[in-house]
Amino acid sequence: MPGADESALRGRRILIVDDHDPHRRLLVDYLSGIGCECIGAGGGNEALARLEQQTFDLILLDLRMDDLDGMEVLKRAREQGIAPNCIMMSAEGTISHAVEAIRLGAKDFLVKPFELAQLLDTVCRVLGGPSTDDTSRRDPRKLWRDKYAPKFIGDHPALLEVFLVLERIATTDCTVLVLGESGTGKELVARAVHEASNRRDQAFVPVNCGAIPETLIESELFGHARGAFSGATQAREGRFAVADGGTLFLDEIGEMSLSVQVKFLRVLQEQEFVPVGETKPRKCDVRIIAATNKNLEKMAQEKTFREDLFYRLNLIPIHLPPLRDRIEDVPILTAHFMQEVGRRRGRAVAGITDEALALMMQYTWPGNVRELENVVERMTLLHQGSGTLGIDDVPTRLREEVRRAGTSKRSAAAPAFPPPLEPSYIASNYAANGASEATAPVTPPPYLAEAHDTTSSAEENDDDLPPVMPADIPRSGKRIEAHPADLVLPREGIILRDWVHIFETSLIEQALERTEGNRNKAARLLGMNRTTLVEKIRRGQK
Repeated sequence: MPGADESALRGRRILIVDDHDPHRRLLVDYLSGIGCECIGAGGGNEALARLEQQTFDLILLDLRMDDLDGMEVLKRAREQGIAPNCIMMSAEGTISHAVEAIRLGAKDFLVKPFELAQLLDTVCRVLGGPSTDDTSRRDPRKLWRDKYAPKFIGDHPALLEVFLVLERIATTDCTVLVLGESGTGKELVARAVHEASNRRDQAFVPVNCGAIPETLIESELFGHARGAFSGATQAREGRFAVADGGTLFLDEIGEMSLSVQVKFLRVLQEQEFVPVGETKPRKCDVRIIAATNKNLEKMAQEKTFREDLFYRLNLIPIHLPPLRDRIEDVPILTAHFMQEVGRRRGRAVAGITDEALALMMQYTWPGNVRELENVVERMTLLHQGSGTLGIDDVPTRLREEVRRAGTSKRSAAAPAFPPPLEPSYIASNYAANGASEATAPVTPPPYLAEAHDTTSSAEENDDDLPPVMPADIPRSGKRIEAHPADLVLPREGIILRDWVHIFETSLIEQALERTEGNRNKAARLLGMNRTTLVEKIRRGQK
């Protein structure tokens, strides 16, 4: 059939999973007849066993099977890293099933019964390129992002799942609801969907429903006739007319008044609208992408948002994760924004220290990516010095917020702050080493010295070493769980090196507790090189 290049399928290995024997044999015979290497599996468990034994270019996977359904097979295969391209098959052709399959990584969804010509067209679309093409090995989610949303930076799995769904729905005309906090990139998603759709050559029209007064939003959306109201000296087209044939992006749709919601619902249902001051409806062909940072379902229950409109909009919900839930993307975002500021403002910097990044990754970023962009731009513009951003360049407000959050967490865990060390404690430590308080120097604590020979530790992974837990670290004093600013210097004075040792040991213990003994993560929390931390731990264990 047109568009189906059978030659691209010759030699491609396909696993066909269906517990209905006649249907499975039919598909095996048909695809084998056009040159594919086909293997059948009569259930989910057999399919997983086959995937473990050899690689496949494609799996045709039935949704409902007696032993293990297709969703579970696909989920387990992805977890094990053995999932090939997948086309899900099912007699239950609901949107919810298709969306769930796509979320799990399926490339397409075929509703039974289907024509063999339809199957061939779908398989050719999924496997249209040669198997040696380098792009076939790349993550399709990243390929789609790089092509249609290059400004959306990040590799976190929660974000890549979003691109997986967007790839499948972009070429349809279905309504999309983008959910997420302010600053998470909802308009970037809307623009990406438009650019990947068949409407890309037509207008993309954004409307911020929260920025338009309630008395004007109806006119703004639907337009008005001359003389429709005071000040309407001439007719004006609304955003629906401007977006005809293209995409209308309604941001902050939760701010739309109930009266306008009624008319908006009619546009969704009938594909027509009536300008203010007119009586004759006008037809329009507009794809709707809506976005909000509010809980529309809760608003519908509270009768502040129309329930029927909510269900109409909620056909394909896209949830954008906040930055605090993908904090691992902060370094790559920071590097991107530094480059952008350098290009735009002519104020390039050489980089940013690990300590500054570690601090920024402890912040919760309530303003999300938009706030991070503003912070990086400020740091870059105000920086003076070597050209590398450091902790001193991080805004004071952000540093204080991280400090307060850390103090609050420690206070919740240990509300009673330990008293300063008594002189008798210090003297007893000296006596234990056979020296007097007046003459004996303090033995440098094991964690105070920097690593000298890190040749071997630099090559090691946490997988090569057993987790280090706080119990493995020798302690020479009471555990400190408060900020140094909370300390009061006693009249009799202190031995500073003892206190440095106590604080250092306590912080290393807390970092290892929080990361369950993972040295890489603990070093990141402590703002030091991993090799330095490993050496401190080793010296402490001797």
